[in-house]
Amino acid sequence: MSQLFDQLKQKIAAKNKQVVFPEGMDERILTAASQLGAAGILTPILIGNKGSMKEKAEAIGVDISSCELLDPTEFEEFDLMVETFVERRKGKVTTEEAVKILQDENYFGTMLVYMNQADGLVSGAVHSTADTVRPALQIIKTKEGIKKTSGVFVMVREDEKYVFADCAINISPDSVDLAEIATESAITAELFDVDPRVAMLSFSTKGSARVEETEKVAEALKIAKEKNPSLVIDGEFQFDAAFVPEVAEKKAPDSVIKGDANVFIFPNLDAGNIGYKIAQRLGGFEAVGPVLQGLNKPVNDLSRGCSAEDVYNLALITAAQSE
Repeated sequence: MSQLFDQLKQKIAAKNKQVVFPEGMDERILTAASQLGAAGILTPILIGNKGSMKEKAEAIGVDISSCELLDPTEFEEFDLMVETFVERRKGKVTTEEAVKILQDENYFGTMLVYMNQADGLVSGAVHSTADTVRPALQIIKTKEGIKKTSGVFVMVREDEKYVFADCAINISPDSVDLAEIATESAITAELFDVDPRVAMLSFSTKGSARVEETEKVAEALKIAKEKNPSLVIDGEFQFDAAFVPEVAEKKAPDSVIKGDANVFIFPNLDAGNIGYKIAQRLGGFEAVGPVLQGLNKPVNDLSRGCSAEDVYNLALITAAQSE
């Protein structure tokens, strides 16, 4: 695992990345931010009451002098932020409503990213996924040509690295969604120095069963190939046909994937969430994520059960995504 994050540190070294942490009063956030700032890896921006954050940091014995502290109630460019937010929401909120909304630390932090005053945001230690993702979808929005954001896990065991998607966001993706998830997951894989070989997973291999569920995956493959003709991708595959060369030779001998896939696209959230947890708990893999993809700028969501180390690592990922 340390090798994975050492590689990310090298990617962002000397680039002076700034990552926003809206939950500036959380002990885990303060601990990780102090470590990131002191090491000069990136500049943490902590959101909250400055005096209270300093007192909390002192009480738990961490030094946040290398962090930037921002209080929404004292922010000098708050009027500009309100104006920019109203314009971005295109008439869906009034100025008065915007003033109230931007007192929320997640909205305030997301606006900092949108206004290019930070490179990315990490939240979710205290807030729900919805509280973290909703401002990102309203303000930063998805990339052109992408309908939805999705969540991937990087599964790490010693020198093995695999990407699993979508394991966090889309409950029942359609063919277009799956194609988007596949192409975006390939980009995420490259971020972690994985040369993407993408398998579209199902309970069928290459038409061994023809029902609505398998046809959806086959159609997604076609769309993904049209969107990115150079992408190494195939399906639909049962997992063993995508991962075991001997099985691939029997079930899909003509495939570009020879049992050597490293990016796995699950047909729905049931399969993805169950799959990554089986690999984590039975296979001994560490699950890094979820890493949100498809947004114009990086916003990532922590688990409320996260550790300071989780915060530290997700901040590295967020900074690397902003390249």
